[in-house]
Amino acid sequence: MGEVNQDSGGGGKKGGKPKAKKMSTKIDMTPLVDLAFLLLTFFMLTTTFNKPRAMEIVMPEKADDKEKQMELFDQDVLNIIMLPDNKIAWYVGLKDPVLTETDYSADGVRKLLNTKNRENKDNERFMVLMKPHPKSNYKNLVDMYDEMNITDVKRYAQVELTPQEKELVKEKYGI
Repeated sequence: MGEVNQDSGGGGKKGGKPKAKKMSTKIDMTPLVDLAFLLLTFFMLTTTFNKPRAMEIVMPEKADDKEKQMELFDQDVLNIIMLPDNKIAWYVGLKDPVLTETDYSADGVRKLLNTKNRENKDNERFMVLMKPHPKSNYKNLVDMYDEMNITDVKRYAQVELTPQEKELVKEKYGI
């Protein structure tokens, strides 16, 4: 532990007054360092680290048969194009798109998905196609997957923009 060394400075017999004794101190730091490492080890071993969170994405089985693939009709498809600056353009159908704009708010895309999901409740073929623009951000794509889960859309897919859609977006939004 700590020890105090006393060093007699020598009291003089000649001069009359003896000199005051000088005391030097030496503190042993070894136990303090041992305690610090023990505490560090204890807290490292008892701490729970954050577990990585991942969204579950169910991937479809590879369909070899044409019978397993379901035919889509024009009115069964909702196309959602994710644009930069947190904007969304959407249209219904497979051809002749007329873009309508919305956003990621509860009154925007969630209301749209709830409405379309209610309209097509008995329609097994209803599907949402999510189409991220190359300049859109990743957070918006994750938000769209969350919206699909929140609104309980059964069938959805992420696909590339068609050349026709790219031209339409370029004309309307200049992107």
